[in-house]
Amino acid sequence: MSADQTSEAGRAVGQRVRRLRMAQGTSLSALARAAGIGKATLSGLEHGTRNATLETLHAVAGVLGVPITTLVLEPGAPPTQMADVHGSAVTPSLIEVFHEPQVTFELLTITVRPGVLQHSPAHAPGVTEHLTVTRGVLRVGPATAPVLLHPGEHHSWRADTAHVYEAPGAEEAAAVLLIRSPRTGTPS
Repeated sequence: MSADQTSEAGRAVGQRVRRLRMAQGTSLSALARAAGIGKATLSGLEHGTRNATLETLHAVAGVLGVPITTLVLEPGAPPTQMADVHGSAVTPSLIEVFHEPQVTFELLTITVRPGVLQHSPAHAPGVTEHLTVTRGVLRVGPATAPVLLHPGEHHSWRADTAHVYEAPGAEEAAAVLLIRSPRTGTPS
C-alpha cells in the first residue's frame, strides 16, 4: 500500500472506531481505560494520525463487543480491502467473513515471525479461536497454558481471555485461523 492508501485506511479505521464508541455512549477516556491503552493512542487512532497494531485493535474491538473486521473492513467490502494491520509477531490476511444470525466467523491465514511472543488481549465475551498450523511450529492459546503445535495440528481456545502466539523456532510459521464471535446479546 502507498502512504496515501495507508493513511486513508487508517482514517477509515479511526472513523469506524469513533462511530462505534459514540453509538455506545462511551467516552474516549473510558474506552482507552477499558482497553488498557493510552488515551493519546486512542485519540490518534480515531483521528487517523496513528496506525494501530493488531493488539490495540483487538483490545478496542473486545471492549466494543465487535469482531475486529468491524473495525478494519468497510461493511460489504471484499476481504482484500481489509486495512493493513499487523501485530508484534502476527500478520493476518483475511480470507472471508461469514455472518450468521447469532455468530460472525472471520477466516484468516496468519504468519508468525520467529523470536517474538505476541500477547493478544481478551476479545469480547464468548469469542473462540480455532487454529490449524500449515507450516512451522507454533505455541498458541491462553496465556496461562499455551500449547505447541506442528503442521497439521489444531487447537481451539476461548479468546475472551489473554492469549499468545509464538513461533519458537528460527523459522516463520503459518496457520489458518477461524475466529468465532457471538453477536452481542446472543448466547455463545
